[in-house]
Amino acid sequence: MVTSTPELALRARWVLPVASPPIANGLVVVRGSKIVSVGVHAGEPARDLGDVAILPGLVNAHTHLEFSGLAAPLGTPGMSLPAWIRHTVSARRATDATEHDAAVAQGLRESLAAGTTTVGEIATRDWRAMEPQAARLTPDVRMFFELIAPVVARVPAALAAAEQFARDTRSPNILPGLSPHAPYTVHPQLLSGLVELAGRFQIPLAMHLAESPEELELLRSGGGPFAELLRDFGAWDANPTARYPQVLDYLRQLAGAPRSLVIHGNYLDDQDVEFLSAHVATMTVVYCPRTHHFFRHPRYPLARLLKAGVALALGTDSRASNPDLSLFDELRFVAAEHPDVDPATLLRLATLGGAQALGLSDRVGTLEPGKRANFAVVQLVEQLADPHDAILASTARVRQVWIGGELAHSD
Repeated sequence: MVTSTPELALRARWVLPVASPPIANGLVVVRGSKIVSVGVHAGEPARDLGDVAILPGLVNAHTHLEFSGLAAPLGTPGMSLPAWIRHTVSARRATDATEHDAAVAQGLRESLAAGTTTVGEIATRDWRAMEPQAARLTPDVRMFFELIAPVVARVPAALAAAEQFARDTRSPNILPGLSPHAPYTVHPQLLSGLVELAGRFQIPLAMHLAESPEELELLRSGGGPFAELLRDFGAWDANPTARYPQVLDYLRQLAGAPRSLVIHGNYLDDQDVEFLSAHVATMTVVYCPRTHHFFRHPRYPLARLLKAGVALALGTDSRASNPDLSLFDELRFVAAEHPDVDPATLLRLATLGGAQALGLSDRVGTLEPGKRANFAVVQLVEQLADPHDAILASTARVRQVWIGGELAHSD
C-alpha cells in the first residue's frame, strides 16, 4: 500500500514570502521537500514557532569557502587589491588538501547557522565528492570552477579542465558553473571559450569585474600594479591582445552566456550600467558589502544601480576580506550604509536576487508552493510594525534553518 508523505504545518508571527507581501500570523505547509502552501493561519493544527519570522533561506551569491578557516581577514584594511592578492596566493600555497577541505566544511556550517541555504561558491579545487559537504542537510551549492590563463599558452589546458568539470556531475545539490577569474588573469581566448562551454552545458559564469582602480588602470594602459604582480608570478603578457581595453568589452562577452554574474562591480561606469540594465534577464551584479568596506572603496552605488534597473544580489566574499560568512550581517551592514534603500528590497537581494543570479529561482529564493522547503526562522525581539525592520534589528537572531523540509540547524 502506498502512503502519502505527512504534511508539516508551521505557524509564525510573520511569514515573508518575498514574492508577495508579508503575512501576519502566517502559515507555511510543507510536504516532503517542497512547500505546499503559504498563507494566513486560520486555526488549523500547526506547530507554533512563536514570535518569529519565517523567510526564504538566504542565498549567498558569492563566496570562496577555501578561506573559511581564517580567524581574521588577510592584510590590512584599505590596502590595494594587487597587494592583497599576494597575501591570498601565499595563504593558498600554504594550505594542503586536508586543510582546504576542512575549511570548506567549516564555511558551509557557518553559512548554514547564519540562515544561508544556497551558496555561490568559487572553487579552485573540485570538492563535490567530499563528505560531509555533499550530505543532504548542508546548503545547496552552485560551484563555479575557477579558471586562470593570463597567457595564451595556458588557454587549452584551462578549457580542457573546464569542460571536464562541466561534464562531471556528482551531486544534485552541488551544481556546476564556471568562473573566468578576472580580467588580469583571463586571456580573451579563455573567456570566449568559457562562454561557449557555458552555452553548450547551459551553466552560468561568474567573473570578478570592475573591482578596483588598479584593474581599470591595467585595461586602460597595460601597466600599473597588476602588470607588476603578473610579472612577479611569471604570468605577464605585454601584448595588447592579452586583455580588452575596457570593462564593457568583458560585459559584452559575458552576455553571450546563458547566465552570468558580475562580481563586485565597484567601478562600473555609465555605459556599463546601461548595458547591464538591458540584460537583467541573464546578468546580475553581486555586491559584497563588508569586503567593499574592507578595501575602502568609494561608497557603493547601490541606489544608482537599483534605479537603473540592474539585477543585483548580495555575497559575503570570503573570510580573507570579511570577518565572517553571515549574509544576515551583510544585510544589517547594507541597511546601515544605505538607509535610502527599502529593507524589503534588501531582503529580496539576499534571497530571490541571489537565486536568480545562480539560475536557481525555479527552486529557491521565495516561499511559494512547489519550491524547495528551504527557509530560515528568525527570532523577533523588537516590536516593530514592519517585519523587514524587525529581522534587520541587531537583536534578531536565526533560530532554525530548514533545508528540503528538514530541520538542518537549531539554535
